[in-house]
Amino acid sequence: MSLFHGITVYEVSMALLMVGFAERLLLAYAPIEMVGPNGWLIKGDVEE
Repeated sequence: MSLFHGITVYEVSMALLMVGFAERLLLAYAPIEMVGPNGWLIKGDVEE
């Protein structure tokens, strides 16, 4: 039995949606030191 046998297209699409949603939330509400131009988690174009 393959490791990927039980994974459906729906599960993959929902996982991608949740990752994108989490990234948008982090960019909007996380401190600038965390997600700013020199952030340690995400290096993003975030204006203060």
